[in-house]
Amino acid sequence: MTRYAGKVAIVTGAGQGIGAATARRLAIEGAAVAVVDLNAGPASAVAGELTAGGGQAVGIGCDVTDPDAVAAMTARVVQTYGRLDVLVNNAGITRDDLLFKMPFDAWEAVLTTNLTSMFLCCQAAQAQMVGQRYGRIVNLSSRSALGNRGQVNYAAAKAGVQGLTATLAIELGPFGVTVNAVAPGYVATAMTAATAERVGSTPQEHQRWAAEHTPLRRVAQPEEIASVIAFLGSDDASYVSGQTLYVNGGAR
Repeated sequence: MTRYAGKVAIVTGAGQGIGAATARRLAIEGAAVAVVDLNAGPASAVAGELTAGGGQAVGIGCDVTDPDAVAAMTARVVQTYGRLDVLVNNAGITRDDLLFKMPFDAWEAVLTTNLTSMFLCCQAAQAQMVGQRYGRIVNLSSRSALGNRGQVNYAAAKAGVQGLTATLAIELGPFGVTVNAVAPGYVATAMTAATAERVGSTPQEHQRWAAEHTPLRRVAQPEEIASVIAFLGSDDASYVSGQTLYVNGGAR
């Protein structure tokens, strides 16, 4: 497929996991992809993989919680490729703990990285998209937005993502910009592997437990989330906006 031919995309948190899978998917479909990650090394490694495969990509190290860094990153992408069509806000962290034990810095870090960063990236991207009268923004929420023990910070941030998404769809819709969110369930990534270790399990054991509580009886792979992001970021979803799509194997 070449749904993204001639399009330029930014994917944050793209050094691994869902972000890297999304960067690969968009590049395969023809997009020029800015692979953005806090650490320039992983970002450049993924970008190098994409260019070696015949795609267009650039790796950029950027702290997406820093307004100046976000503005500079966005400007660099526009200067390099001449436009910006798609923004995928995927960067995120977890700092799990029960409410009575959670330190304030764990609350603040998760809210800042998982929610404030999206505000900053959307604000920077919309200036270009509004001028073009075209844009696609896809934000990563989570099944945890519905509530999850030990994740009061993460759940609050991911619920906030859904409110941000709905509001930006209203504000940016008149300018031809759609804004949607994807809310994955359990995905086999380094982040969920780290969660397993924090609760005294192995990634394999944790995945088996999650699969037993999922109607499809398995956990998701990053590529399966990337395919949904690619749909929402494409013109196949041109009349879809303000929505949060749960991708969780049928879990309720």
